Amino acid sequence: MKVLLLDGYNLIHRARHSLPRGFTGDDATVYSFFRSLRPLIEKFAPDKAYFVIEGYPKHRLEIAPDYKANRVRHDKDGFQAQKKKIVDLLKNNFPLTVVQHKDYECDDVLANLIKYRHCEDDCIVVSSDSDFFQLYNHHSNVQVYNPVRKAVMPAPEYDYVTWKALRGDGADNIPGFRGIGDKRATNLVLDEAALKEFLGKDESYPPLFERNRALIRFHDMSPEMKGVVYWDACNPWEDVRQVFNSMEFFSITNDKSWKKFVNTFVPLQQT
Repeated sequence: MKVLLLDGYNLIHRARHSLPRGFTGDDATVYSFFRSLRPLIEKFAPDKAYFVIEGYPKHRLEIAPDYKANRVRHDKDGFQAQKKKIVDLLKNNFPLTVVQHKDYECDDVLANLIKYRHCEDDCIVVSSDSDFFQLYNHHSNVQVYNPVRKAVMPAPEYDYVTWKALRGDGADNIPGFRGIGDKRATNLVLDEAALKEFLGKDESYPPLFERNRALIRFHDMSPEMKGVVYWDACNPWEDVRQVFNSMEFFSITNDKSWKKFVNTFVPLQQT
């Protein structure tokens, strides 16, 4: 079985910053999102598709209260309302399974879906977040597709979590080690003796290294994945068309385009 796992908010943010030329208004991000979703489903033709959304990063904030504290958020374009419209439409009308755990980030939930539900299936993760590269270190049945580069990303030749723990992650407010960039981090990961020597240079290094590893690696949610919520629904397509028409998505809902749009998702309704 081929399984497609979509990093939900990553794709919604991408839609926010890649609006089609000339399309503006209160629902521009909604339009951009659904306009880009159909080609992804068509490209990979999955038997099963998940749309995984964020929960509160409870466990990482317990480790580091300033985790992701550097992120600047604004709602000048009504983004939060548009994001809700997208998620509600997917939950109620589309043959994708929307998944969330209130205490875990999307990355953790997605990784655990692969580990415990689809370990023997062909899995394709769609996200521009490089943290998913660590999946390559543990699974031979996974590909990570970057929708910005429009390419499947190659597997790293090193342990990704160790590498990123050394260089840090500015986007998530995880400080790395002074003087360690991509190249030196790679050299250290590939040379166990050099890594041990480096971490022994300062007594503060080992705890920072382990802290970073705990923040970066996916958290195991156990086989039961207790607390994960799934939404499975698919209302008549005419309801979706009416909603799209109300938002003036006429380039999607005209007769020719609409038939293509619906037919792309029909195979998912049959699984």
